[in-house]
Amino acid sequence: MDSKSEYYAVIFTSKMTDVTKGYEAMSKEMESLAKQQKGYLGMDSARNEIGITVSYWDSLEAIKNWKGNLQHETAQKKGKQKWYSQYHVRICKVEREYSFSK
Repeated sequence: MDSKSEYYAVIFTSKMTDVTKGYEAMSKEMESLAKQQKGYLGMDSARNEIGITVSYWDSLEAIKNWKGNLQHETAQKKGKQKWYSQYHVRICKVEREYSFSK
């Protein structure tokens, strides 16, 4: 992800049901599709008992367009019907970032 002074983060936290068939393939497909969207900046993801995916966008409009993408809407419906027992979405403005690595 390129460093920008301000951008937006969509934080998606979820808990899975016992039904996981098809989830991994759909997740990979959505990540690939998100990367093609205008305004997409990057993504971080981890899953244990709780899954956390943070996607980064250059504007609120880009987030709205991603949410309304027809393929993404299909994945959201399947998630509600099959894969998620619960989820929570938070949209945040990132005003500053910094990092460290050895």
